[in-house]
Amino acid sequence: MTDALAAPEQNHLLAALPDTIKKRLFPHLKPVELKLGDVIYESGQPIDFVYFPTNCIISLLYVMLDGASAEISVVGNEGLVGVTVFMGGESTPSRAIVQSRGLAYRLPAQDLRTEFNNHAEVRVLMLRYTQALITQMSQTAVCNRHHTIDQQLCRWLLLSLDRLQDNRLTMTQELIANMLGVRREGVTEAAGKLQKLGIIEYHRGHITIIDRPRLETLCCECYAVVKRETDRLASSPR
Repeated sequence: MTDALAAPEQNHLLAALPDTIKKRLFPHLKPVELKLGDVIYESGQPIDFVYFPTNCIISLLYVMLDGASAEISVVGNEGLVGVTVFMGGESTPSRAIVQSRGLAYRLPAQDLRTEFNNHAEVRVLMLRYTQALITQMSQTAVCNRHHTIDQQLCRWLLLSLDRLQDNRLTMTQELIANMLGVRREGVTEAAGKLQKLGIIEYHRGHITIIDRPRLETLCCECYAVVKRETDRLASSPR
């Protein structure tokens, strides 16, 4: 693990904290390597730690009784996993699973809860991020209901790309299908179309985005809505 990869400030929320709060919180951060498919929370499980991704992506999924699942949001270096600890809950109804392997910083939930309750700067920062996360969840629900699998895949690829350091993703079609809540055959067909158009290359679970501008033109408006709100809240004065 290099020093650059280990820097907590690679996470935008941690970087935005006031220096006085960094001095208190950073000694309690623990770097953890997360592998593709790792489950860090299960539905209904008490949350003892929150996670601040630096170069990994974590998906929040709802899992039905019959095992069917659908992604409701993705979290990367712009945010944290575990907002329920300062929103009044002790657990979450969703599953948190690693979508793209990498590094995250783990912090005891009580440490974040204490800072949130006692310091307005932390409270405003976390609530702004939570608003952006709610926007993403809402737009995902609309997209899954009204847009084609092709458009959903484009949105998912762009959201993932924004949270990575390069243009490559490691992801099987089966896992993408689980994230989108669709049949694997639908993902295979949609990915094949993008590959024929020269927008992506897909080979044995490795996806490379070749033409991002074209990918954006094929996407529905849902990606732009989420990105615009995320950027707005991140740049708003605190």
